[in-house]
Amino acid sequence: MDMLVVAEVVKPHGLRGEVCIESHADSPFLFDEVPCLYLGKKGQKPRRFLVLSSRKHKGRLLLTLKGIDGRDQAESLRGMDVMVREADLPAVAEDEVYMYELEGMAVELRDGTEVGTISNFIVAPGQETWVITSPTGKEILFPAVEEFVLSVDLDAEKVVVDPPEGLFDIYLEEKKK
Repeated sequence: MDMLVVAEVVKPHGLRGEVCIESHADSPFLFDEVPCLYLGKKGQKPRRFLVLSSRKHKGRLLLTLKGIDGRDQAESLRGMDVMVREADLPAVAEDEVYMYELEGMAVELRDGTEVGTISNFIVAPGQETWVITSPTGKEILFPAVEEFVLSVDLDAEKVVVDPPEGLFDIYLEEKKK
């Protein structure tokens, strides 16, 4: 069963067993759309939970999970990864992909020049940034906005980009001695 980490339990909230999570998912509605979540720590078998409700609170999400009825039970979940089964993810529109599908993909410029591979993501409100590792091991921070991403080919595992002029020069320029 392929599981994806989509959030982390930050702390309990209130006395009735709600948990406050830091979501890594683009959509806050993900937690309403999947049939269940799995919580666990690395090396442990994850436990399955049904989501009874979710709501926004101070930039994070609060979840009410079936079977978690008090603050002590919620406290026991602190620090756990929140996972979903890949098969449970909602379908995306034809022109969209999940970020995890991009990891490890080759990135090149319109003219075929190799830039590197997508190795990580930084998600801030309103901005998704790809971390691209160049063939020499340098990290390039690339704003993944529609006007700079020309194509994504999942079958060929290749992304073609057209960065703003000078962006990659900042990262790939050799330091002058």
